[in-house]
Amino acid sequence: MSSQTPLWASADFWRKVAIWVTAGSFVILITLTFDSLAKITPGYKQVPAYNVINREIDYKSDAQHLRYIPIVGKEAPLFGRLWSDSEAEALVTLGKKTVQAKNCMNCHTLLGNGAYYAPDLTRAWLDPNWSSPDEREARMLAFLLDPEKNAVTFGSGRKMPNLGITDKEAHGVVAFLKWMSAIDTNGFPHNFKSINHQED
Repeated sequence: MSSQTPLWASADFWRKVAIWVTAGSFVILITLTFDSLAKITPGYKQVPAYNVINREIDYKSDAQHLRYIPIVGKEAPLFGRLWSDSEAEALVTLGKKTVQAKNCMNCHTLLGNGAYYAPDLTRAWLDPNWSSPDEREARMLAFLLDPEKNAVTFGSGRKMPNLGITDKEAHGVVAFLKWMSAIDTNGFPHNFKSINHQED
């Protein structure tokens, strides 16, 4: 009668299984990481290139996809001018870095991340509280430069403190918010009514 240990019960077998499973999982993780990075890079179909700040942006319900999607329309200069690809990237990047440096996510939500004390900024460019598309840029800049004087509470009654944002940084933040509003977030936030279609 054989007393030999079955292969599946041997320590050596499970040691090899653990090594192969770990190696396989690592390869899958690396593959998925590069795939995700490619899909969130500006210029991909769901994340527009930075020069989208030169276009009209809206957010509408799409019956075919059963969700809300951003709509990129005709040419619409930001701050009265069109920005080259490199200028647009620099301006949006400045805005993103300013948002990070001022810890905006301590109070706000961006793309589903952050806090819920203050309004979600994912579609802030399209928020009806800016009164009208014609006044929006000036009102956003004035608010960022002196939020205590130019308070926009979005119905919450909460006021943003003065964060010492410079004029250049304020222009960057507005550009960043416009760019972010063009990102396809798979319908988030749902049922958002844009400044262009308050009657919808």
